[in-house]
Amino acid sequence: MFRGNSTTASGRQSELIERNRLNGLIFPQLNLYKMKITKESIKKIAHLARLEFDENSAEKMSKDMSQILDWVEQLNEVDTSGVEPLTTMSSEVNVMREDKVGNHLSHEEALKNAPKSDSDYFRVPKVLE
Repeated sequence: MFRGNSTTASGRQSELIERNRLNGLIFPQLNLYKMKITKESIKKIAHLARLEFDENSAEKMSKDMSQILDWVEQLNEVDTSGVEPLTTMSSEVNVMREDKVGNHLSHEEALKNAPKSDSDYFRVPKVLE
């Protein structure tokens, strides 16, 4: 059953799997230890994602997704007990500046170089009919 205070990565994964199972999100025909995506699973995923493709594409998609899940399963075997979670993929630090009130453009100055304007607004071409 769902445990609310697990702190290990495998514990969090187990909680997520259990929560998804309880919510009906895990496909019953999938084996969680060696996942193989079937054509039926592909059809269900395609329906949920509003995708359409032919039988040949469904077969290729099934093989590709099975390979991806097998690769992810290999990653689950890696011991990450001493690894801190990442919050960003970059090691760069964002340098923030202090907010200062400065000069701003008046309506007239802002509209001065506009290709088309209508009293107080920019005029732009219609995008939607």
